[in-house]
Amino acid sequence: MARSKQNHKIKIIPLGGMGEVGKNLTVIEYMEKMIIIDCGMTFPDDDMLGIDYVIPDITYLRQNREKLYGIFLTHGHEDHIGALPYVLRELDLPVYGTRLTLGIVLNKLKEHRLDKTAKLIEISAGQTVKMDPFELEFIAVNHSIADAVAIAVTTRAGTIIHTGDFKVDMTPIMGDPINLTRLGELGRKGVLALLSDSTNAERPGLSTSERHVGATFDELFRKYTDKRIIVATFASNVHRVQQVIDSAVRVGRKVAVSGRSMVNVLTVARQLGYMHIPDGTLVELDEINKYPHDRMVIITTGSQGEPMSALYRMAYSDHKKVEVGPRDTVIISASAIPGNEKTVSRVINELLKSGADVVHSPASDVHVSGHACQEDLSMMLGIVRPKFFLPIHGEYRQQKRHADLAEFAGIAPSNIFILENGSVLEMDKNSAKLTGTVQAGRVFVDGLGVGDVGNIVLRDRRHLAKDGLIVIVATFDADTGQLVSGPDLISRGFVYVRESSVLMEEARAIVRNIILKCEEKHMTDWAAIKAQVKEALSKFLYDKTKRNPMILPVIMEV
Repeated sequence: MARSKQNHKIKIIPLGGMGEVGKNLTVIEYMEKMIIIDCGMTFPDDDMLGIDYVIPDITYLRQNREKLYGIFLTHGHEDHIGALPYVLRELDLPVYGTRLTLGIVLNKLKEHRLDKTAKLIEISAGQTVKMDPFELEFIAVNHSIADAVAIAVTTRAGTIIHTGDFKVDMTPIMGDPINLTRLGELGRKGVLALLSDSTNAERPGLSTSERHVGATFDELFRKYTDKRIIVATFASNVHRVQQVIDSAVRVGRKVAVSGRSMVNVLTVARQLGYMHIPDGTLVELDEINKYPHDRMVIITTGSQGEPMSALYRMAYSDHKKVEVGPRDTVIISASAIPGNEKTVSRVINELLKSGADVVHSPASDVHVSGHACQEDLSMMLGIVRPKFFLPIHGEYRQQKRHADLAEFAGIAPSNIFILENGSVLEMDKNSAKLTGTVQAGRVFVDGLGVGDVGNIVLRDRRHLAKDGLIVIVATFDADTGQLVSGPDLISRGFVYVRESSVLMEEARAIVRNIILKCEEKHMTDWAAIKAQVKEALSKFLYDKTKRNPMILPVIMEV
């Protein structure tokens, strides 16, 4: 009896996306079956030296692979799909998504040579998929990428709505507005829990329509008639790119595209009918110098100032085909993701130094957010009227503000849960409570390595970056244990040897004395000798420099 009751409770288990923007992955478990909503990555923090991406820890999924039905995607942004190549290598699961979402996913899987084996199943807004004991309904929402959906998961325990990323835009560039009618119908029937996007929970008012940016582009294109215009934006923002092209066409300009991801997304979007470009508008980047500056528009990646992105290379005069100068106006049509503010500022500074005009948000209305502001969020809460509420997709401060909005909307504080990654929330029609945790965390992707760089390696990298490295090389006679040559000291990132010769000689003398003392004691344990050398040298160097370089003794036998 107890087991039956337990099985009829539904579990919500976030493995990513809580207390952070990115790495979204939520597990919904019911009656020994599980579904996954989104499978995203995030970019590394500044102190994660050398790390390319961060993905969720999927240990819990590996442990329960026989229960898994599949992965259901809300939209095609990296923070919702970026971990798919790494997860699909380990878990042979079908992936469900809308047409554009899967088009972007397929491109990504091709890069990882997984496109031939992946099971991609197209769904559309308004469609329902039944997988006992789940029934999943896909509901149209607006976002900064086309074909975004919310997902309603219905079980005998109740209905859970996961909004994905959304905003309320009643005049979208393409497709239908958010389906508030259907959300309201579900609300009237009764919604057990709402999981809602918290990104802009601190921003008052209503979100601005994407069309507002189009009007700004028209104004800027009419203003800078004597300049070449370069527009940097997110490659995935198909509607934004379409508006740039529309503005260019209206003033008779040709358009070129720079950046691999921009080229890939534009190709996919055109093939699937999400972008419409008049014949003769697009030209190859190699051909831009054939046209007058004032007749060209270049759409590029790099709006976040990412090193080696197309805009970054333009700013630092390292782009092979585009040289930015006084005859250019650069429009950065994006806001800096938290953590990227410095890199974006540096790129803007470099562009200005080149003589180019730079137009960027918030100084100009060249960007609107794809996420719901407070009034939108309150509207969602009022329409859905959930019994339980979980703010997702945001840092803690954003989740907390969203929770406050939910309380103001009439949801009991005891029914609002700000979860952490790995928390297990168990609920039925009457109650909800935290019942434990599962393994969750961050897995670092460094080049081709996935998970082989952990906290200890990162600690060493930070140590090296901060204080540098001293390598000690000494050669011993294998038979007698006597010092044959050395010790030699090699400095990397600590001091410039030529200018610190006295310090390095003193350090060498200290190491030599330690080794000779070990000889006198007839010590042959190399590990013990290394430990004494490291301790003595570390103390000396800190006393002299107040720095703690990594010390690496190397002993060779001859």
